[in-house]
Amino acid sequence: MKWKVGTATITKIVEIEGAGGTKFILPQASPDVVREMGWLIPRYATADGRLRMAIQSYVIEAGKRRIVVDTCLGNDKQGRHIPIWNNLNTPYLFKLTEAGFAPETIDTVVCTHLHVDHVGWNTRLVNGRWVPTFPNAKYLFGKTEYDFWSNQEVSKEQQLVFADSVKPVVDAGQAELIANERQISEEISTFPTPGHSPGHLSIRIRSDGEEAVLLGDVAHHPVQFEHLDWSSTFDSDAKASARMREELFGKLAGTKVRIFGGHFDPGYAVSEGRAFRLYETPGK
Repeated sequence: MKWKVGTATITKIVEIEGAGGTKFILPQASPDVVREMGWLIPRYATADGRLRMAIQSYVIEAGKRRIVVDTCLGNDKQGRHIPIWNNLNTPYLFKLTEAGFAPETIDTVVCTHLHVDHVGWNTRLVNGRWVPTFPNAKYLFGKTEYDFWSNQEVSKEQQLVFADSVKPVVDAGQAELIANERQISEEISTFPTPGHSPGHLSIRIRSDGEEAVLLGDVAHHPVQFEHLDWSSTFDSDAKASARMREELFGKLAGTKVRIFGGHFDPGYAVSEGRAFRLYETPGK
């Protein structure tokens, strides 16, 4: 799927998608509760109350730039706490190439944060070694985020994620640690949205009078637009995550800024009382 933002183009590349239980991500979103939120169905939830979600990347084309935002889970990775995420063998790179984005044509990779499902295809396994998947790209990691995961006592899984999907990029000399606010190109910039992780970044695109925001994991699913306080089990600071949603969605609601979720399709925020909803077109 492709979307235009001014002269820029955003293309979605899906690694895994489906609908099902969310107890390990959003335990509050039981099917009974989701079914009562009719605006989610069928775009963001099934009729029986299962949330539709995906692990995906976005490719931004702006001018001559080709930028991959977040790189999913990756193949051949091990030590992931969700069993089906281990030793994957998905056609992600085939899909990327078929969409017109062979790995060697990518000039920049931006990771909104360094969690397992956003860094996996940073690297691929070649002759027993993890090497950068995008050989000609500069990988941009938020310095706050990088420092936290490299210096803190973290879970065994996160240590493995750092070792196989982040450190090899640094060792190859392809990483650049960036400030929370960074102008990547004339049309594309990052801005800080901490809460889900300490140095979480989101991305803003402004082109030819149009605007879009790539949230990363500010929200894992549109259900969190209506229930701002429903923080993910993976949020490092649940209260800060909820505050960030309230602040950011408050700024975006009622505008024509298209909002792209890290795990869901884009829409436009609309105020509904003290909360929000996400619709496919502005104003509903």
